[in-house]
Amino acid sequence: MPLPDLDSSVGHSFGLEFDSVLIRQITEVTGLKMEQDVIELKQNTADGKYAIKKLPGRPKAGEVTVTRGLTEDNSFERWITDSRFGRMNNARRNGSIIVYDYEGIPIKRYKLINAWPKTLEISALKAGDTSVLTEKLAITFESIEVE
Repeated sequence: MPLPDLDSSVGHSFGLEFDSVLIRQITEVTGLKMEQDVIELKQNTADGKYAIKKLPGRPKAGEVTVTRGLTEDNSFERWITDSRFGRMNNARRNGSIIVYDYEGIPIKRYKLINAWPKTLEISALKAGDTSVLTEKLAITFESIEVE
């Protein structure tokens, strides 16, 4: 269901989908941005004044971090193992970060092109602590598209 005009969306939940495998338990996504270089064109105008014009340059590669609660699922570990041992044919994948509304309906997809895992970080392990254990996966990508 599309949002009414002038209404903003609330990211109720998030998912990560790579190779038709969907992980819906993502609790946080950070660093998701589209960026490009800026080219400065320095020139003189027809009346002889100095002017600088800015033009869009090449798109930049990026990095996004996804966080989820620690579970028995070892898909993050398998994926980062491929990249650590140079099996980039297996490690480099296309996938999406999906934003869901409160009814679980996808409202936006951010497609990551040629993405591979850079780091996997497990939260601090403290005896007697009652906080949820999490794992953070930093994913490097070559380009991003909004679907």
